[in-house]
Amino acid sequence: MGKMKQFACFVFMLCCMACKTVEEPAEEEPGGNLNEISIVIDDVLWNGEVGDGLRRKFAAPLDGLSQEEPLFTLNQFNDTSFDRDLTKLRNIIVVDRSGKRDFKFKQDGNCKPQNIFTIQGRSIDELLELIDMHADEVIRTMKQTEITELQKRHEEAGLMKESRFASQYGISIKVPSSYGLPVKSDKFLWLKKDIPSGNTNILIYSVKYDVLEKNKDILNDIIKMRDSIGRQYIHGTEPGTYMVTEEAYSPYFFMTSFNDRRAFETRGNWEMEGDFMNGPFLNYAIRDDKHQCYLVVEGFIYSPSSPKRDLIMELESVIKSIKFL
Repeated sequence: MGKMKQFACFVFMLCCMACKTVEEPAEEEPGGNLNEISIVIDDVLWNGEVGDGLRRKFAAPLDGLSQEEPLFTLNQFNDTSFDRDLTKLRNIIVVDRSGKRDFKFKQDGNCKPQNIFTIQGRSIDELLELIDMHADEVIRTMKQTEITELQKRHEEAGLMKESRFASQYGISIKVPSSYGLPVKSDKFLWLKKDIPSGNTNILIYSVKYDVLEKNKDILNDIIKMRDSIGRQYIHGTEPGTYMVTEEAYSPYFFMTSFNDRRAFETRGNWEMEGDFMNGPFLNYAIRDDKHQCYLVVEGFIYSPSSPKRDLIMELESVIKSIKFL
């Protein structure tokens, strides 16, 4: 019973520290690394089945990368030694084996983007059941928080003028001003940003309905579409080289919605035909009934010497800022 009271006090303190009153201005927004979860759990649970369950869900390999990288980076803190400034953490999971079964979610929406999930169970099996039951919800919430955080950082750093995107494609999109336009035409835009380890890129173009709907083999049609665009626009340094979808890794393909519009999401790897360059890509084909076409927006990365997870999320945050006008 004493441990339960101690845990209740700890969670109460956690939630109180997470948000200062409206009258008291916040000194610092939550920071830290992207895609990072702080897990407050005692060492016994962390080193046993519960810790394995948390790692299996929240540190699972990210879809679409040829080299394995975790969905989130997990940092474990023992509840008796968790003295880090909580206002600097965006994503927190508190796990406790106690006399109560419960799952709670507190989001600090008034002052800072911060998520606190509390998982309580009377046994190991109950904790594992709750983790399995709520993992997808937790992942969606935390991923959206990270995308929102990136979009905020982009706005603070400065954005490209949106007039070109509005006139050419009928959209607004928040692209960081650090991107340039190596290729631009009435039918195709290539946005590119140099980074220390290579570059990140965004492609925007449109295709007719039947390009993706004619044969009802949409994934194969998307691959053909990508390869055609690569052959036409995305060339390597050597003559005759161009970007294609890598055959060694089957892309991940999802039917989804994008701002209430039907869309297809494809994640996979690209390679340079006739060269050794390669990397991951994220492609959205969004049905645009107003203009009778699919708007295709793709992000791809060339960064051979660095992890790709956070770079892919940066591209996703730009793509998901799109609004149809």
